[in-house]
Amino acid sequence: MASIDDAVQTEAPRSRSRLRGGLVTVGTVAALLAAMGLTVLGLGAADNAVANYDASSWLWSAARSELARVNGVTARVDTRTEIPAARQHPMQITQTDRLLLLRDLQTGQISSLDLATLQLSATTRTTPGLGVSVALHEDAAFVVDAVQGIVRQLDPRSLTPVGEPVRYPPGITGGTFDGKGRLWIAVPSQGTVSAITAAKLPSAPASAAPTGAGLSPQQVESYDVADASHDLAVSTLDDGVVVLDRTAGRLVRVQGGEVHPTPLTLSGTAALPTRTSGSRVPVTVTADRRVLVVGDGGQESAFTVPGEGDRLSPAVAWADRFYCADEATGTIYSFDAAGQLVETIRGRANGPLELEVRENHLFINAPDSATARVVDDKHQVREVNKYANDVLGGDPPPVAPPPPPPKKPRVGKPSAPRSVTAAAGNAQARVSWRPAAANGAEIIKYVVEGADQRLEVGANQRAVEVKGLTNGETYRFAVHAVNAKGDGPARTSNPVTPTAAVPDPPASVTAQERPDGTVLVKWPAANGQGNTIARYAVTASSAGTNAPAGESTKTELVVPAGELEYGTQYAFTVVAVNSKGAGSAASPVSNTVVPFAAPGRPLELRAGTVANQPGAVTVQWAPAEANGRPVTKYLVDVGGRVSEVTETRTTVTGLGNGQNVTVKVKAVNEAGPGPEATATARTVAEPRVTVTGSSSTATGATVTFTVDAGGGQAACSLSTPGEPAKAGACSSITMTGLTPGTDYTFTVTATNAAGKGTAKTGEKTLPLYGIATCRNGASGPEATYCDRDRDGRNGNEIFSVARQDNDKQVGWAKPGSRLQAYCKKSGEEVYAYIYNNDKRSTWWVQVNYEGKNYIPWAWLNLEGGDNINTLPTC
Repeated sequence: MASIDDAVQTEAPRSRSRLRGGLVTVGTVAALLAAMGLTVLGLGAADNAVANYDASSWLWSAARSELARVNGVTARVDTRTEIPAARQHPMQITQTDRLLLLRDLQTGQISSLDLATLQLSATTRTTPGLGVSVALHEDAAFVVDAVQGIVRQLDPRSLTPVGEPVRYPPGITGGTFDGKGRLWIAVPSQGTVSAITAAKLPSAPASAAPTGAGLSPQQVESYDVADASHDLAVSTLDDGVVVLDRTAGRLVRVQGGEVHPTPLTLSGTAALPTRTSGSRVPVTVTADRRVLVVGDGGQESAFTVPGEGDRLSPAVAWADRFYCADEATGTIYSFDAAGQLVETIRGRANGPLELEVRENHLFINAPDSATARVVDDKHQVREVNKYANDVLGGDPPPVAPPPPPPKKPRVGKPSAPRSVTAAAGNAQARVSWRPAAANGAEIIKYVVEGADQRLEVGANQRAVEVKGLTNGETYRFAVHAVNAKGDGPARTSNPVTPTAAVPDPPASVTAQERPDGTVLVKWPAANGQGNTIARYAVTASSAGTNAPAGESTKTELVVPAGELEYGTQYAFTVVAVNSKGAGSAASPVSNTVVPFAAPGRPLELRAGTVANQPGAVTVQWAPAEANGRPVTKYLVDVGGRVSEVTETRTTVTGLGNGQNVTVKVKAVNEAGPGPEATATARTVAEPRVTVTGSSSTATGATVTFTVDAGGGQAACSLSTPGEPAKAGACSSITMTGLTPGTDYTFTVTATNAAGKGTAKTGEKTLPLYGIATCRNGASGPEATYCDRDRDGRNGNEIFSVARQDNDKQVGWAKPGSRLQAYCKKSGEEVYAYIYNNDKRSTWWVQVNYEGKNYIPWAWLNLEGGDNINTLPTC
């Protein structure tokens, strides 16, 4: 793996390559400047102009592999650019008004982005994983390798090294600038904190200078802030630094060359923000959800954060308030200076939350979601949609609701540490041990007692050098753990006798991470200086941590899978112990490795029917745990059809209709495929129709039915021979315009993407009757006109055609006759005069009279209101 000593291997594009997706070009920048009455006079002028025209911050969106520039004044995104091949990768971003550095934690690549042009100016590789960080202040950039203890200055324009690195023991922590441009580094193994100032950059980016040439960064201040082997955390100030000694329970403020400790009562592991604005420093005790506020004169107040669980981010001070983020619920709680809860900002999703005070605003970013927030110095909170304006692709998968809070474990005192081992040195002894069981409350520290000494050791250190011993005298050491419930039982080491006759350390150490999750550590045999080497003790160092990794009687050690955290950087030192129990000094530090294994099981796997596509299922899931290496692809097996995808969703086609399939998804990384997640799904099937009933009127029929849409989206219709099909709801359809008193066969058809389903039913329309109507007048011939059929025209005459044709007359209906009506037909106009209320019409009605024949509607009054439109057309 590359370390920052390899940073000279930068990749500066010949022509500065523009990142895909940028929505603001140099021309846009020029237009902005012109609108402000400014002129671009080269890159430097553009930098300054762009930097100063608003308050903004660049925020990361992992689901879109995208940087969004959020304007703090408007709370809107004004620029976006895509970072290639970084989707779903965690990203560290450090920025000034003119420059932005990114470090991809999964690949280790550091990129420099010129904010005036949105162009990538240089890239360089570091070891992937947690352990390397990037710091930027004005034009000074540093890469901090906490595992190796190397701090190297880079030219941010070209990412080439500047001068010689500053070297510390392995396992440092910190690496953030204060407001005066000093980079602060804490060394837990020494109990110190020191400041580094940057060398001045050349006027133009250059290649790495030869060794010893030019200026180098300098360690200008160093202070004792804790006993050796205490756990330390760092937060830089506007001028100076505060160091949290987690082991001793105190906060040490370093300002103006003076060291001011403040004792604290810590009931569990505490954390600091990387940067603190103002004089009040919030100390967050995550397990208790409690924040202690420490000012210049000591502890001022304390408050409890609502909710449950220990997924609190360190509280951040901003404009006389303290903002504390609960990543389990996506909620940010705001407290005033007195510790009173004054505002609760509800999030849209759970997951990581990044809080940064910048440009007189507090920016709150959820890198795994579409939402960010901006808080001004009046504490007005505004929401930002980072995906607004249809930029770069579709929306990411929906975010699952937060899981229920975990059940509180039973809490007790810690167990005894495991494998307490002592090795003698020259007037000293090295004591190491394996972790104790925490029993529900985080271990705060370990206590080592022996040789009339009592030493406190950080929970993440688990090794200490006990000095001031007498050679030739035998010692034993007892070690116990301490948590919020108190002191656990002690375990005693083997006896050791310090001696000047100590072996030499191994000359070198190499480490190799392996795909099965183990780490192989190897070294050459040490010189026992006349005594036999009995064993070797191996220590693993990571950022802020030095802890035993194991012992071996051989010249190699295999650290079992899971012992070291996947995705975190480690380096190793080895101590040789001879047959008399005397131990050497530590070997040189090994190369850095990042343990890894096959990825975890994909989470929240869901498979479902594609409603509008035959033979298809849709599959989506939450990303699998990468376990130290980027997930390069997913293997999706649906009913035996295997495909490879790089996103966390896919649609598989080509399956049979109505087929039940098993869905299996595996994540793949450098170590190979991980365990599979399984689900079941069914492709859309042809719909099934079940008729549940029918009813009719004289001229219409209604069929009711149910449809099993087969997982699809069904469209339904009703048909009968001789009539156009009628579309309708897939529950009930009414067909009108039918002939009264007629038997019909109806077919219900449901159609979806897979095909059709039908069902039939019969229904007869109700008969419709009319009354043959002819009423005599009051006197003369009119008084007997309707009594009988007569020559010439008369009322109630029935014809085989829709006209009064004597040759086509088939009879006469006696007034009051009830005739069954079938349909209407347009024909000769007939006027009924006074004999039927002056009724006049061209409609004729087909009736049941010696077969199906016609009577003028003028002489037939239909039952139910005499509405001719009730009848269909013949």
